Amino acid sequence: MGNVQADGDARLDGARRQRLTLRGRHDDHLPVTRVEHGDRAVGVDLRDDADDAVGAGPGSDVHASQSCRGGRGAQQPVSHAGRRLRAMAWVNEELHRRFAEIASLLKISGADRFRVRAYERAADAVGAASVDLGTLDDAALAEVKGIGASTAKKIREYLDSGTIGMLEDLREKVPAGVVELTRVPGLGPKTAVLMHDSLGIDSIEALTAAMEDGRVAGLPGLGAKTVANLKESLRRMGSKDTDRVPAADAIALAEEICTRLRARDDVDQVDYAGSLRRMRDTIGDIDVLVASDADPVPIHEAFRGYDLVQSVIAAGEKKSSVITVRGIQVDLRVVEPDAWGAALQYFTGSKAHNVRVRERAVRRGLLLNEYGIWTRTEEGTQGERVASRTEADVYAAVDLAWVPPTMREDTGEVDAAIDGSLPAVVTLDDITGDLHGHSDWSGDGKATLEEMIGRAAGKGYAYWAVTDHAEDLSMNGLSRQQVLDRRGAIRALQDRYEMAVLDASELNIGLEGGLDYDPDFLLEFDWTVASVHSGLERDSAAQTARIMAAIESPAVNAIGHLTGRKLGKRPGFEVDLAAILEACRETGTALEVNASPRRLDLSGEMVRRAVEAGVSLTISCDAHSVGDLDAMRYGVWTAQRGWATPSDVLNTGTLEQLRAFVAAKRDRLG
Repeated sequence: MGNVQADGDARLDGARRQRLTLRGRHDDHLPVTRVEHGDRAVGVDLRDDADDAVGAGPGSDVHASQSCRGGRGAQQPVSHAGRRLRAMAWVNEELHRRFAEIASLLKISGADRFRVRAYERAADAVGAASVDLGTLDDAALAEVKGIGASTAKKIREYLDSGTIGMLEDLREKVPAGVVELTRVPGLGPKTAVLMHDSLGIDSIEALTAAMEDGRVAGLPGLGAKTVANLKESLRRMGSKDTDRVPAADAIALAEEICTRLRARDDVDQVDYAGSLRRMRDTIGDIDVLVASDADPVPIHEAFRGYDLVQSVIAAGEKKSSVITVRGIQVDLRVVEPDAWGAALQYFTGSKAHNVRVRERAVRRGLLLNEYGIWTRTEEGTQGERVASRTEADVYAAVDLAWVPPTMREDTGEVDAAIDGSLPAVVTLDDITGDLHGHSDWSGDGKATLEEMIGRAAGKGYAYWAVTDHAEDLSMNGLSRQQVLDRRGAIRALQDRYEMAVLDASELNIGLEGGLDYDPDFLLEFDWTVASVHSGLERDSAAQTARIMAAIESPAVNAIGHLTGRKLGKRPGFEVDLAAILEACRETGTALEVNASPRRLDLSGEMVRRAVEAGVSLTISCDAHSVGDLDAMRYGVWTAQRGWATPSDVLNTGTLEQLRAFVAAKRDRLG
């Protein structure tokens, strides 16, 4: 762990550079973690799969924060009470990240594609492991599904030494700047290496500059069309998020830190705050709060000494700031228990929301800060504290209803809390089924149909739709005959479960809006979701037209991951949302809130517009593994950001209501 750096702007600038350097190695490699919920342990797969759905275990409250609280007097409303990460979380996810990075660096360095794929499979196997790999001996490691002798040897090397020699060698061979360049959609490894070696381009900013001054256009093999496409990719990526990371990259880290802190006897409560608690798509850093009536110094010292810490940039009695091995800054603040609610409200934000709350306090002759709401003396100074212990107390002191963290963006929630119109947003307890999931009948499915059904049934769902890819996705899709064979497999399994297993499909929306299979065959499915998987670079008019054509099909029940975005990897394509919303409303087609934290597509803003337009929503995991089925909470939180209520979400209803929705569109469009 590094020494404490000097104060001031130079320290902060250095921290920012370090975060970006560390992130450049890991942006595309997401963690795997496990969460305890009651007496169950659920896997969390935060990988960026070919058509990924990822996430962590479900909770049951609108309060979008983790159950990292200590046991002595957790505040109300409480979310995900009693959840604790297991120690296995960090070992398995770190191993997954390392094998995924090996595969990525091998690909960039021009290794044989079969060798690359072997390490991709190793990463998948580690990510899917349901046991703590750190507790297994060599013989037991070799028995884990998908882990061969070579993978087991590297796992043992990591467990014994904390590193993998092959990975360190590849990191030395492949410049970090080349890794960063491959984040640009349409810029492959060979071109990234060419740009780096020929022009010294080692960052997105350097690439943008080289595009503007024409140097890139002079490289061999880069024609005018390719250059134009790269410029468009850079435009869509923008520059505003270069110092931010996807929430998916931060949640497991935040939960691990909270788990370690809450295990201490001198800690009353722990939670993370900031934009992560509000479930923004991306975050700048992680804010962690601790409530303790003990000496805060040992708590800060323990935090700064964690093996997750790369360097310390600030050390004090009230606040510590570190850069973690993930390149993400984490700030820890310790407050007294009586100030817990005020601190949590203050540091959750947003700034604009807090300004509105503070204005109400001022108009009532009160003072509001991170330690509480106080009376104002005649001299204008701080008097007695009137509220602070819980967030609900703080809001009540200024005559406001408690506002869910996911809604605190100053988009009308304060006015709604004033006049009593704040909606009762959808929660995980409202979800009755999942309408987008895959099995290994699809080429990219990581678990058998039986495994996926068993996990979905274990969640108490009334129904689960197995939407394996359709035939036009050549590498992954099911032919007509395979669909018929899978129907037989579904029937054979259905009798073992009370949960209805829906014979469904994820259809591919063609460049002109065409769909897989023939119209009559499509109508045999119980449910379909149609998604764009190709031609992601097309302009808004073309994308809108193809999606609108799919919406007009009586067989299409929902549009999946509308913009095709993958957070931290590629931006979404642009569409005419107003036109799509109108078409969905008129035809009775739902829009999906894809719960993968790599997608979160629809965004919260789009959800809000859909709700206002009266369009039905689904919240679905798009699961490709059993761990992915635990991503639902991310979709729920995103729907909350858009003010969606249970009545707006189709899969909060009964199976009969779902079938009626499908039938209504078929009757309407014939």
